Amino acid sequence: MTVTYLDLTPSQRAALDGLPFEGNHLVSGPPGSGKSILAAQRAVMLALTGTPVVLLTRSNLLRQALAGVVHVLGPSDRSVRVTTAHGWLAEWYGNRPGGDGDGWYDWNALFDRAAETGPAPGLTLVVDEGQDLPPEFYLLCRMLQARTTVFADECQRLTDTNSTLAEVARNLGRCTRHEVDGNHRNTQQIAAFAAHFHTGAGIPDLPERQGPVPRLHRFHERGAADLLILLAEAHPRKRIGVIAGSKHTQFSVLGSLQRRAPRLKSQLYTSEAKGGQYRNLDLARPGIVIVHRASAKGLDFDTVVIPDTHHDASTDPSSAAVRMSYYVLATRARHELHLGYEGETEPPLLAQVGSRDLQRG
Repeated sequence: MTVTYLDLTPSQRAALDGLPFEGNHLVSGPPGSGKSILAAQRAVMLALTGTPVVLLTRSNLLRQALAGVVHVLGPSDRSVRVTTAHGWLAEWYGNRPGGDGDGWYDWNALFDRAAETGPAPGLTLVVDEGQDLPPEFYLLCRMLQARTTVFADECQRLTDTNSTLAEVARNLGRCTRHEVDGNHRNTQQIAAFAAHFHTGAGIPDLPERQGPVPRLHRFHERGAADLLILLAEAHPRKRIGVIAGSKHTQFSVLGSLQRRAPRLKSQLYTSEAKGGQYRNLDLARPGIVIVHRASAKGLDFDTVVIPDTHHDASTDPSSAAVRMSYYVLATRARHELHLGYEGETEPPLLAQVGSRDLQRG
């Protein structure tokens, strides 16, 4: 069997090769450790054993990104299918099994169907960002006796319906735990800034790769477009991710860019779109992509701009939820990180970060 490895370090390759084909496995690691690329590689390797594999994500935007990776890797018979957990559940159930008000389906209806149908022979699942799926999902996997590999980091939860690593392992039943380490995405400066918002035990080691210190900008109203145009023109081959806290900010930034720099052909994603230009993106194309914070998980960009930190000014800076959010957002950046605010004063959450880790102006 020939396996194509895509952009893996020796330690990542060893971690992948060390995963047995059989059984349930939970792989955890910090941001930048390569969990998403390992998830895609794992799905392809399992498919090469002769069984179809479903690679699942919580986010539709992450699904698009991983589908592109799987397309590059193969296999040629397309025996790896990439879909969202919601999409797969509805397909397995046969129709939409109703909702329970938290954005998920009626788990009791899903459990009843699993009890009626019994185990699903040969069902093989790989889950990326598995902490963002609820504990009930893993109980269903256990009922179906699915061969399940989960990649997760509970310090990157962005939803209310999520699972701890302990819940994932417990609900899957027999499950082997594995860890990957290292930060192969961020520069030392970005990781040092992100460490101010880390909520788990033990801050990950800083990477060696160097880059500019993250920068905080005071914007005039709708002034983020000035910075974005400057960045896009200075680095035309780079991918720039704008991660906004609201749909209003997303479309405001897009409107400014379309009026002032239509040549940049900026892209925007919203989960509320049913199709078309705001639903299906070309994530491999250089340029500006505007996403909501809720859709940022698992993605990475050469440069990240968080334009509206002033909306968090009234939030308790000690809040674990907001700190975890900033930890996730900051670690999406590979080389440059810019944050912006409107108004007279810095948001308290950022004001507490010293100039060594966050430059101003």
